[in-house]
Amino acid sequence: MRFLATTAAAALLLFPAFPPPAAPQQPDSDDNGEEGIPVTDQTVIDACQRCHTVDDDGLMSRVSFMRKTPEGWQQSIRRMVTLNEAELDPETARAIVRYLSDKHGLAPEELRPGRFEVERRLIDWSYEADEDVENTCSQCHSMGRVITQRRTREEWKLLMAMHRGYYPLSDTQGFRRFGPPRPGATDSRHPMDKAVAHLSGVFPLKTDEWTSWSATMRPARLAGTWALKGYEPGRGPIYGTVEIAAAADATSFTSTARYTYARTGEEVERSGRSIVYTGYQWRGRSFEGGDDETELREVMMVERGWGEINGRWFAGAYDEFGPDVTLLRVDGPVLLGLHPVSLKAGTSGTVTVHGVNMGVGLGVGDVDFGPGVEVVRVVRSESDGLSVEVAAGEEVAAGARDVFVGGRPVPGHLTVYKTVDRIAVTPEWGMSRLGGGAFPKGYAQFEAVAYSDGPDGKPETGDDLELGHVDVTWSMEEYSAVFDDDDIEFVGSLDEDGLFMPALDGPNPDRSGQRNNVGDVWVVGTWTGPDGKELRGRAHLIVTVPLYMRWEPWRVMEMPGRPTIGGGDRGGSRERR
Repeated sequence: MRFLATTAAAALLLFPAFPPPAAPQQPDSDDNGEEGIPVTDQTVIDACQRCHTVDDDGLMSRVSFMRKTPEGWQQSIRRMVTLNEAELDPETARAIVRYLSDKHGLAPEELRPGRFEVERRLIDWSYEADEDVENTCSQCHSMGRVITQRRTREEWKLLMAMHRGYYPLSDTQGFRRFGPPRPGATDSRHPMDKAVAHLSGVFPLKTDEWTSWSATMRPARLAGTWALKGYEPGRGPIYGTVEIAAAADATSFTSTARYTYARTGEEVERSGRSIVYTGYQWRGRSFEGGDDETELREVMMVERGWGEINGRWFAGAYDEFGPDVTLLRVDGPVLLGLHPVSLKAGTSGTVTVHGVNMGVGLGVGDVDFGPGVEVVRVVRSESDGLSVEVAAGEEVAAGARDVFVGGRPVPGHLTVYKTVDRIAVTPEWGMSRLGGGAFPKGYAQFEAVAYSDGPDGKPETGDDLELGHVDVTWSMEEYSAVFDDDDIEFVGSLDEDGLFMPALDGPNPDRSGQRNNVGDVWVVGTWTGPDGKELRGRAHLIVTVPLYMRWEPWRVMEMPGRPTIGGGDRGGSRERR
């Protein structure tokens, strides 16, 4: 307590004094009555009532007035265990997370805008509803953490008070109250008061979406065979199946996934187990051959109708690795996609249509690639794939063609093109973090996509034809920002598959001024065509310091099967700040 007081006093000396946000008042009448969600589970009551009182209506202080994702509730439990000395064994903690996620969770429509947070997507995302609120909250954590919660107005006030209590400098450092309102500003409220007003209006406890979903929510019936399609950056499209079986209860499942990387033909088999929270939130983990080193976390949404599951599988500590996936229930033939996705006019090649239950022994007449593309012969016809040799005429019109097998459309297109006119490196800009000493590294994966300029012959216009990913030679070039820039010598290396591996964190005695290994470089992909012509594309890569702000600031609890996605690891979504 002395440390907190001293720190707060120091803050008053370092920064000018400004009116603090209004102190939280006694709970509003609606917050303490009909708005709350009763807690009826005895395990939760027994474990939490030491600090959270329960009234005659079954309303538990604080808990009854908020809703969160499974990750949000687990974070709360960790805080209670670590900071408030709550005594919970792993089994009880799991039971609490499951109950609160189901009864005090989010409806699918509420989670969807913020699902990037739980899926650990490294995306450029900005909260556009209120720039001031984003600036207030995202100084310390992702806005995704905010928009995946629902609270009463009083609870939003108490959340702000908690921030000020745990982090005394937040009034000045985090919430940016460094000076008087801007000239001409009509709103002189403290940033935290603005945030409370906005968040309580946009993300209230009671919503039509939750009222509807909670009234009809039930365990999803997912046992059976599912077709799998996905894409893993750096490795390309994947196709296969997932067998899902019911486990101990109606919301727990085991799974076996078998899939193939279309580019290389590599086959993978994974076994996993999962829990579906709130009737649609799939949280699982899977392994190849039981090897912990191959673990992938599975965070997906079960769509209404129980016919599709989609989301992301990723590697926990290194959440930049892993595929986007979609599972489709198999109740007949399912066509998933084709590879490759382009064919040059005047050439021939083998195209494979991937699927499930496609039938065996299909013939040339069962496949239609459109005018100008002839199916020469069937190379392979199995229930999981149909490979055919096709030829495109010299004078065939360039463009994307719908593909049909047995009269059924195949997702995607086969694009016929005349020339490859440019190469684009994706993403257009990337960020990598130094590590390996005190913090884990943050890798960056790049790919190269070929384009044809299309009928107008001009690049980057609406008629350009995307030809899919191509193999290139990877290299780096200096991004000159100052004279004698030497970042390329220190930031790290790029492998033959476009994966950037950053250098070690910490001061480097071999660099002038013992600077860290940070810097800017160009990532360059060079493609050589059959005629020897070279095309180059490049992307900007920023190599920065380790991510000191952790996803979970408290120690990791040993909770097998927990809903966490990399709890205790480094940070989550990299939003635009």
